Amino acid sequence: MSKKLILAALASAVLFAVPAHAEGDAAAGEKVFAKCKACHEVEKGVNKVGPTLKGLIGRKAASVEGYKYSEAMIAKGAEGVVWDEATLTAYLPDPKGFVPKTKMAFAGLKKPEDVANVIAYLKAHP
Repeated sequence: MSKKLILAALASAVLFAVPAHAEGDAAAGEKVFAKCKACHEVEKGVNKVGPTLKGLIGRKAASVEGYKYSEAMIAKGAEGVVWDEATLTAYLPDPKGFVPKTKMAFAGLKKPEDVANVIAYLKAHP
């Protein structure tokens, strides 16, 4: 077998073995979500300083009834941004980088495992 064929086979195996998004742990995500609780909730569908995150997955950005979003977040919603795993994976580490001029003051989650775990936690609250 040629070296090129072996390398191609190994590259394919690695490519297909790695998931597009790491699976998170909802229980661990609940602990990380404690950082978010001052402004957000996921149980009752009630807005606090920030909008409710109950049912966030699959929801268009800036679409919670009765919440006053920043113009920047409204623009993201108008662009068609939907909160899914990929969007949250980009947003949670750097909210102000993803939505410049957002009114959210949180600096972001720096550990990829924290991001994956919070996403798993949010997915558990449809």
